[in-house]
Amino acid sequence: MATNKVTTNVIDMSGNTGGLVWAKGTSAQRPTGVAGDLRLNTTDGRLEYKDNVDWKRFSEGAASPSVDFQADFLVIAGGGGGSRYGGGGAGGLRTSFGSTSGGGASNESKIDVGLSTNYTVTVGAGGAGGNRVASYNGANSIFSTLTSIGGGTGYATYSPNVKDGGSGGGGDNSVAGGTGTANQGFNGGPTGYGSGSTYNGTGGGGASQAGQASGTTAGTAGNGGNGLSVSITGASVAYAGGGGGSDYETSAGGTGGTGGGGNGTGWQNGATPETPNGTTGTVNLGGGGGGAMNGGAGVVILRYPNTYTITVGSGLTSSTTTDGSDKVTSFTAGTDTISFS
Repeated sequence: MATNKVTTNVIDMSGNTGGLVWAKGTSAQRPTGVAGDLRLNTTDGRLEYKDNVDWKRFSEGAASPSVDFQADFLVIAGGGGGSRYGGGGAGGLRTSFGSTSGGGASNESKIDVGLSTNYTVTVGAGGAGGNRVASYNGANSIFSTLTSIGGGTGYATYSPNVKDGGSGGGGDNSVAGGTGTANQGFNGGPTGYGSGSTYNGTGGGGASQAGQASGTTAGTAGNGGNGLSVSITGASVAYAGGGGGSDYETSAGGTGGTGGGGNGTGWQNGATPETPNGTTGTVNLGGGGGGAMNGGAGVVILRYPNTYTITVGSGLTSSTTTDGSDKVTSFTAGTDTISFS
């Protein structure tokens, strides 16, 4: 293409109602250029100029555009531990993939990612369950600026009052379940039935449904709230179900919600030892623990174009697969930083 050199110091275009047509192309098509060159970067839709060293956005000092691509995410915190009566709440769920996120919210926007930038990833552990001792909330999960809140513990007289969480833990016969976090999960079930030596706990909340109330007769503990199905890996998987509540003097408790919620316990009066027969929340689904059992660890999953390569710090456990034109990286334990190139 011919180059036309303009030698005047001032170009007056004030009478023109149109606009300048800039050179344009993707980030990968950038020329070497010389200081003062201008172009439109079609990758991010921003004007950029060449200084003495690098291409830079206008009014920014960063050497290259801070956003090179966008990634879908699923960030699920650890599920809360189940108590003697209340089921554990599911870990908070946040996602950009699909149309729905946790707590009945719409999906979130994809997250901006820059090359050669470190981003923190933390996978929250499940909370410890307990019979006649304290049970605990799950731990938060983090990706970059996104934080999902650990699930609330199921409530009983022996537990600290920390039953709020990503999804709320279930209640016992005297105290209602905990509150879920907006746009992450639902509340735990309300106050359970109690009469004489019979107590029915309520279910922990899940990502798409509140924990269920108990019945008003012995042996009718509440079920855990259901989780949410997300297809970010290429297959539909249910995540973040609440743990089932437990009851006294029966053989079974409430059922855990879909998405890894553990089943509740039926405590046998006078049994020695008094051992819970419930189940833990499922690991890497963020499910709440059923009766006195542990919650399941959370997970962080990223989906991004397969033209990029991820570097993962040694403190994280991860695996990467390909689905169509995307890569999918799942983090299942640990905390460290990641970057892309």
